[in-house]
Order: sequence, then C-alpha cells, then structure tokens
Amino acid sequence: MAIEIFDRVRERDRDHCCDGVGPTKQCVRIAASAYLPSRFGEYHVVAFENTGDHKEHAAFVHGAAAIDAEDVPVRMHSECLTGDAIGSLRCDCRDQLEASLRQLARMPYGILLYLRQEGRGIGLTNKIRAYELQDHGLDTVEANHALGFRDDERDYGIAVHMLATLGVRSVRLLTNNPRKIAGLEALGIRVTDRIPLVMPTNRYNVQYLRTKARKSGHLIEDAELEQQEPPIERARTNGHLVSDAAR
Repeated sequence: MAIEIFDRVRERDRDHCCDGVGPTKQCVRIAASAYLPSRFGEYHVVAFENTGDHKEHAAFVHGAAAIDAEDVPVRMHSECLTGDAIGSLRCDCRDQLEASLRQLARMPYGILLYLRQEGRGIGLTNKIRAYELQDHGLDTVEANHALGFRDDERDYGIAVHMLATLGVRSVRLLTNNPRKIAGLEALGIRVTDRIPLVMPTNRYNVQYLRTKARKSGHLIEDAELEQQEPPIERARTNGHLVSDAAR
C-alpha cells in the first residue's frame, strides 16, 4: 500500500514544470522513489532533481501518512560531507542527522529532507577555505564574511518545493534555527511547532556552536551544556525503570 502511495505521488509529478519557488525560482521534480530500510528505521526515499542546476536532493519519508498531510514532523538537513560521511568533530551535523532519523523513526510518520547545500550554501571547497580561516582565529561567521559570503547562503525554496510536491501543508520542524522557520513560512509552509535538536558538544565544536547561538540566533541556551536526546522508557526491572540509555 505504501509503495502505491509513493507511485501515485511520482505519477502526479511526472510532467511537472513551474516558474520556481522563492527569490531564486527553484524548481525540483521527482526523479525516482524506493523503499529504504535503514539502521535508524524504515524509510521511503524520494529523489528530486533541480530542473535548473540539476543538483539532486532527497526526502526520506517515514510512514506513508506523511504524504498529503498537516503538522508533519520534518527535519531539513543540509549536506555536510565532512560531518555526515567522515565524522568531523568540527560541527554537529552528523549527530543531528542521526538523531533526527532516529527520532522520526520513533514517530508515526515524518520526513527528513537532505538538501545539497554544502557549507550552508557556499560549497565544499569554500567551506574548507572557511575552516582554514578558522584555524587562524576567525569564527564561522567571520570566515564566511571574509570569503565574501553571508553567514548563511541556503535557499529554502528547494525545501518548500519538495514539501509541496509531497503534499505537506504544515510542519513540526526539528530545528534550533529560527531562520529555517522564517524561511519556510515566508514561502507558504506553516510551522505549527518547533522540536529542539541540541547535540552534545566536544572540544572541537564548542566555539562553532557558541557562534551559532550568539551570532546566528540559534536557540541553544549554552553551547557547552550537553543536552542528550531524552532516553526512551522501555521496561521495569525489579520495580526500577530501565531506559535505552541505561542498557
């Protein structure tokens, strides 16, 4: 039944063509979809292609009930090769990606959008250039400015178009970033709730997280505080509650 729903979504998008969404007029179209079991839970992956720059983006959908729905739990995750694939400790990207996939898989339904906007939109090479400047004392925002970029160059029109294609009318957004909320709402997607996603710090990324909070407005009370995902209560042993974290 779930596969039929995704087939129907793909079919209705088959001949899609539009003037684009947002100030840069982003238009994406479904290229393929498939069932995708993962170590985090069961998902269905929907591959999108941008009709302009031909970049590929993906929606990882847990539960067919997320299609054509309201108040859908959604995480917008921007690609981070160094974090997502290599496990860099300079950021919290991989931690947020994995925590989001686990959290969404525990819910009845939800969507993770994986957006090809490396380095908050400046690209991989420029991100490494920014790292180089940070090695010489600049913070994240200062490094971007020194390279001629804003601190965040992402285009949320891509995410809005993907959600619209999937029939999502409103979301409960997993984020610490108020700009993501404003970006979605400005383009017609209602954000009905914010679900915090604060990760533990380490000695390599604490300054990065502090800069996120102080200069980019991220809703992190103290970047040095370790706020883990809440443990899930599972069972009682000898009258005592046992959580996953204790196992």
